[in-house]
Amino acid sequence: MPDPTPVNAPVPPPALQVRNLRKTFTRPAVDGLDLTVAAGEFYALLGPNGAGKTTTLRMVSGLLAPDAGSVSIFGMDALADPVAAKRITAWVSDEPMIYDKLTPLEYLEFVAGLWGLPAGPAEAKSRELLDWLGLGPHADERCEGFSKGMRQKVALAGALVHDPRLIILDEPLTGLDAASARQVKDVLLQRAQAGGTVILTTHILEVAERMAERIGVIAQGRLIAEGTLEELRQRAGRAGRSLEEVFLALVSAPEETVSADGASERTGR
Repeated sequence: MPDPTPVNAPVPPPALQVRNLRKTFTRPAVDGLDLTVAAGEFYALLGPNGAGKTTTLRMVSGLLAPDAGSVSIFGMDALADPVAAKRITAWVSDEPMIYDKLTPLEYLEFVAGLWGLPAGPAEAKSRELLDWLGLGPHADERCEGFSKGMRQKVALAGALVHDPRLIILDEPLTGLDAASARQVKDVLLQRAQAGGTVILTTHILEVAERMAERIGVIAQGRLIAEGTLEELRQRAGRAGRSLEEVFLALVSAPEETVSADGASERTGR
């Protein structure tokens, strides 16, 4: 039976494509980073403290201007048209930024209004998200009395209210109890399974090991290794080992960049 896919069918653009991205503070934080994440992929970006993970994601999200390089989101130049890029992107930080005097429902309706969503559908979407995250019973309580886990879930709901195609999360599970972390992980997996793209950083390597389709390891502002867990095991020479062991092996010599074929190339740093 012939393949129904046309031979010349256009290839969809990646969810994220970063080229030669650079940012320097007192020293280079991101140093010529190249990164590509496919649409519909669950991608984990790992690295030691100070490796450049948060700086990278803040530049991708439009919260920080790069010194050089390009950022493309679903084929859109995010630096040339940041507002359009943000319309299809969500950013969730490790410290939930919500308004304490608002209820979760009021907060989500406020965020929906910023995106220009009609009031009726916005309220319905807000209630759906709150129920999805187990916050339905607290929809009309002020956020000021919420725990860290509840506040993080409100922030996540606010990030999802405009149905973003790309969700970027910086340490979203930090400080959450087991039940809250499980709910957040379930929501993220469901979004990815529904075709959304999720990029997250985490120091909880078991989370990346269980959830991510591909993993990137960054050190000194450069991507030193990337691939599935099995590919990273092969590149690190740690067959059958945990992601923790693989990660430690890869970052123990950050002056080497692990290329796509597994060979190591000195960066000269």
